[in-house]
Amino acid sequence: MRIRIILPGLAILFFFSTCRNTGKSVDDTGFLDTLSRHTFNWFWDVAGAENGQVPDRWPTKNFSSIAATGFGLSAYLVGVERGYITRGQAAERTLKTLQFLYNLPKGDSASDVAGYKGFFYHFLDQETGLRFQQVELSTIDTGLLMAGILSSQSFFDQDNDSEKQIRRLADSLYRAVEWNWAMDNKSVMSMGWHPEKGFIEATWQGYNEGMILYILALGSPTHTIPAESWKSWTSTYQWTTYQGQEFVNFGPLFAHQYSHMYIDFKGIQDEYMKSKKIDYFENSRRATYANRQYCITNAAGFTGYSNNIWGLTACDGPGNNNKANPNVAFQGYNARGASQFYLQDDGTIAPTAAGGSIAFAPEICIPALKEMRSRYGEKLYGKYGFKDAFNLSIVYKDGTVGWYDQDYLGIDQGPILIQTENYRSGLVWKLMKKNPYIRAGLKKAGFTGGWLDE
Repeated sequence: MRIRIILPGLAILFFFSTCRNTGKSVDDTGFLDTLSRHTFNWFWDVAGAENGQVPDRWPTKNFSSIAATGFGLSAYLVGVERGYITRGQAAERTLKTLQFLYNLPKGDSASDVAGYKGFFYHFLDQETGLRFQQVELSTIDTGLLMAGILSSQSFFDQDNDSEKQIRRLADSLYRAVEWNWAMDNKSVMSMGWHPEKGFIEATWQGYNEGMILYILALGSPTHTIPAESWKSWTSTYQWTTYQGQEFVNFGPLFAHQYSHMYIDFKGIQDEYMKSKKIDYFENSRRATYANRQYCITNAAGFTGYSNNIWGLTACDGPGNNNKANPNVAFQGYNARGASQFYLQDDGTIAPTAAGGSIAFAPEICIPALKEMRSRYGEKLYGKYGFKDAFNLSIVYKDGTVGWYDQDYLGIDQGPILIQTENYRSGLVWKLMKKNPYIRAGLKKAGFTGGWLDE
């Protein structure tokens, strides 16, 4: 991407952007080709052939994840860009997915529905698409689903029946979401709702993955939220210095990645970031470096952490069964991360932490991924790319050393694939720059500069 404006705090960003555009090695290209293809294949192969629902994880079978389905919709566009599938194949899968979502029953009952007021439940039955058990009507997961839907809307712009249908369905699904209802008469949005007990008390405040949620809500032409909501959101940020980096802190790296999968924040700023003389892209770059530095320092002494073996984020974990180290509380799935105000670390590294940050800091993320693959081989990297996580500090009672996940998680595969493509071609970023709802949301939040003013 051509950078037109260099702000005082962005000189180093320009340097890395220049290196990115001119410094890719042939070896890196081959590695990224393979990683992209294998990760794409996961979405293409495991999604429901008739309903397009992407499972939360695989090969363990449980339920579909609406956020993973959103990532899957964007994954198909990467597949077309890279020549893995044809445009027609992607359109057929996308249309089936959107038709299924659109036709699912919705309402305020506790069962036999998929959603309410335009929002979808966090997890759906893989076959029927109905609410799984008593999960919440999720605002953020609906937001990530809608981001994927809007990427499809912008991509499929040809004048034929299937692509016209995709655009219409995408528009209807997005316009149906009652974002204003989810504010629950507060200045910040609720994290979700249960038909059994109403709104969840927790709200989207403090810097995290909710940034995309607010932008989608602000851009809605049907159920928008007040412009002041963005200021309420940013007023809860925690800006401080951590591991030598000054940035808006949040521990797990996924929160610095999810919104950036869909919006290129380079060179555009809201009022908050103008006051800090950086942008959100630079903020995520600093967060990535801080996460890596925490692992290099390795104050807790976990096995394996190094310059190229790092990355704390939400992921699977080994749990506490039959572990020989009595001094560590090993966890299962958990939001691992490190920041000034948050620390969750049990020695578990997730490749998606580096993979989802490739666009911000390729000079440290690509070497990390390459070393993880070369060092741990098939134990960590299989048919569909990187398995979700590993922990080298585990010693089992039978003497086995090291835990390696057997599952791939959709919400962790998505950042690897989409951010790798954004780094290489800017595909999803370019699509969303064209989307009128994204542009409207950014402008209502007060963003200016760069591509948004073009």
